[in-house]
Amino acid sequence: MHAKKLTIWVNKMASLCQPDRVVWCDGSDAENERFLNELTATGKAIALHPEKRPRCHAFFSDPSDVARVEDRTFIASKKESDAGPTNNWQPPRKMKKTMLKLFKGSMKGRTMYVIPFMMGPFDSPLSKIGIQLTDSLYVVVNMRIMTRMGQQALDRLPAKKTFIPCLHSIGHPLAPGEPDPLWPAAPIERKYISHFPEKRLIWSYGSGYGGNALLGKKCLALRIASKMAKDEGWMAEHMLILKITNPEGRHKFFAAAFPSACGKTNLAMLVSKLPGWKVETIGDDIAWISLDQEGRMRAINPEKGFFGVAKGTSYASNPSAMRAVEKDTIFTNVAITDDMDVWWEGIDGKPPAHLMDWKRADWTPDKETPAAHPNSRFTTAITNCPVIAPEWDDPEGVPISAILVGGRRPSTIPLVHESVDWTHGVFMGSMMGSEVTAATISTMLGIVRRDPFAMLPFIGYHVGDYLAHWLEMAEKTEASKLPRIYYVNWFRKDEHNRFLWPGFGDNIRVLKWIFERLDGTAEAKETPIGYLPTRNAIDRSGVNIKNADLDALLTVDPAEWQDELKSINHFYESIGEKLPDALTDVLKHIQAQFEDVAGNQGEGS
Repeated sequence: MHAKKLTIWVNKMASLCQPDRVVWCDGSDAENERFLNELTATGKAIALHPEKRPRCHAFFSDPSDVARVEDRTFIASKKESDAGPTNNWQPPRKMKKTMLKLFKGSMKGRTMYVIPFMMGPFDSPLSKIGIQLTDSLYVVVNMRIMTRMGQQALDRLPAKKTFIPCLHSIGHPLAPGEPDPLWPAAPIERKYISHFPEKRLIWSYGSGYGGNALLGKKCLALRIASKMAKDEGWMAEHMLILKITNPEGRHKFFAAAFPSACGKTNLAMLVSKLPGWKVETIGDDIAWISLDQEGRMRAINPEKGFFGVAKGTSYASNPSAMRAVEKDTIFTNVAITDDMDVWWEGIDGKPPAHLMDWKRADWTPDKETPAAHPNSRFTTAITNCPVIAPEWDDPEGVPISAILVGGRRPSTIPLVHESVDWTHGVFMGSMMGSEVTAATISTMLGIVRRDPFAMLPFIGYHVGDYLAHWLEMAEKTEASKLPRIYYVNWFRKDEHNRFLWPGFGDNIRVLKWIFERLDGTAEAKETPIGYLPTRNAIDRSGVNIKNADLDALLTVDPAEWQDELKSINHFYESIGEKLPDALTDVLKHIQAQFEDVAGNQGEGS
């Protein structure tokens, strides 16, 4: 029996959207196979080569629907001040009025699928149940991979007593006899991804792609969950979780927050270049963190799959990800080879002489347009990953010893530095971001786009209150039980635009230093920005990293940092009066230390 509240809500939404029929998804293998066969038969999906890619399928979106649409993503909190300066705010009544008009009759000629799903391991006290209604079968088959979807989630509804309602429509009702487009989508101005934090409610209309439509991901697991976490005393973070084991067999768990294009998935699945050191993954994108009875932070991965960027993924850059997508995977907006395999820019080998590109058109290497969309994706189960840690599904979560933050910074930020204390670590997380390069907008070269804890697009409430919540978590436990916080930067360059650090599998050398710092065995030197490794503290065995390069990687230049602190202060001013004073105090303290350094240098000259 479905819970009475759930049945009432489903019937109410069906009356609003007016689908031809309602189907409750059970998440079974047979159901999934039936859905994929239907998608293939109607041309919406292409079945890939059964031997090269067993049970894999490719989808191709409308060119207007290829990524998250931040300017069409809204936080409909009761007060505008609760949404803050980083969110698009709409009054809840106005937002609902607008969307009710759009949803009315939006599923005519279609099927409404009811997707019960759980974010987090079954029976974890932190896990949440969501119910997504959608008219997109693409969404259904993706949600089955990304979440614990189906009857098992529904069976746990009585224990959880509540669910997060998620309503989604592609916004393309069908008149009798009207042909269905291969990828229906509404125009950009009619796309809405709306969150109602106080009501724990998500409404999404007009887009069938990724985080706009797979509502368990960014919408629930970050935007709504971040507000729930604030209210309930835990944390919902845009973080990978990894397990690192040393040659003696001892292990620790790290969480890490990086903006996009900063090697997040590669770090989660890192293949170590140091003998005896091993990295396994708990998750590559989201962490829900709470304090256990002993006051230690524990994290669960609320997801059950990877929704990864295909472009640039290869056996050279990320062999574990490539092995994960060898079977039972959904590919979106990649190119297709003549023998029905997948291809994208950055994959191993030379481009084939002929492909079908992501727009389903013929493609040859002399074409100026990319064969795969830059945001092409793969959706695959976490259990497909060859380096999955056995603890990935532990209902109690894993104890976090260190939190890493970082960004793509060609200058200023050293390879790695350690916070002095928790408050200083929160300051480091608040200032993180990536520098705009020539690959983006040339008029903004050198500008740092701040992205606190890589959460700026995903905080479901005011960014100042979010940073305050990080500080408040420390008040609930002892300082000795908190993870240490580290800022890493794999992307520092020299004056010739050459990367100083080899990156990829050699990042284990930085993880090793962090591991040994936690053990109290690694050397460090104190600087105004925190503790840095000494030159000999970084293990360089088996790799040729010159002393001059390592010295440059570990340099803290006072002049560059004076500019950095001014930039951080400017960002802080944009947050407004809700910015915690403690973070401003850290900034002023670091500023004073650099002034002392400059003064001492002046006296000695």
